[in-house]
Amino acid sequence: MNWSALEALLSGVNKYSTVFGRVWLSMVFVFRVMVFVVAAQRVWGDENKDFVCNTAQPGCVNVCYDHIFPISHIRLWALQLIFVTCPSLMVVGHVKYREKKDMQYTVSHKGAHLYANPGKKRGGLWWTYLVSLIFKAGFDAGFLYILYHIYEGYDLPRLSKCSLDPCPNTVDCYISRPTEKKIFTLFMVISSGVCILMCICEMIYLICKRIQKLIKRKAEADRRLFAENHEMTPLAAPRSSVRVDPTASIQNISNMKAEEAPAKKS
Repeated sequence: MNWSALEALLSGVNKYSTVFGRVWLSMVFVFRVMVFVVAAQRVWGDENKDFVCNTAQPGCVNVCYDHIFPISHIRLWALQLIFVTCPSLMVVGHVKYREKKDMQYTVSHKGAHLYANPGKKRGGLWWTYLVSLIFKAGFDAGFLYILYHIYEGYDLPRLSKCSLDPCPNTVDCYISRPTEKKIFTLFMVISSGVCILMCICEMIYLICKRIQKLIKRKAEADRRLFAENHEMTPLAAPRSSVRVDPTASIQNISNMKAEEAPAKKS
């Protein structure tokens, strides 16, 4: 499998991701894909060759191996990485669709644009991004459950007992380097758990940002509506330009107003 091609393809999602999405992508390719390619395949490469049971009965070793290892950890992790990374392609595909739609709109409307930025998480792209996060967290959690259910935990015992046909009796079977394989299993499980946590944090961040934006938009609409329905009106009549001495008597004030009236008429 060409993991570098997949990495190059998914690196474009970083342009549309939040900081949690960038951490998730780094976790996937540094702590999961690199460990899977460089170390895990070599550690698990001898699981069939060095599987030993204390019996010479033909077919017993094969049956016991299939019982103890129903599915290889390596193949299960490969499927997990494929399923987990594929939802990110939904975002890339949707952005490409918006870019194509914006180009067609620009041609038919004399240079006008349908989207100010096709990569902005607005409208349908926000929902696509949120759904991709749900799928990524769901696939990771599902594969962790499958691994736990098949092997009854994340531990690899040094000794396994098998009594299936055609084994003549209960035989003891041993796998090679169980401690090393257990360490790598726990590492991959913890890495998957951190990736799930990053997806959940990003979902919470996006939802909170969306709610905050909706509240702000509603507050602005309420302010505009209030301003339109309650126009400013003068609270009192304009004051007279004549300054009156508060100590003057009523008779003096009347004389002043009488003198002011002929002056205005002239």
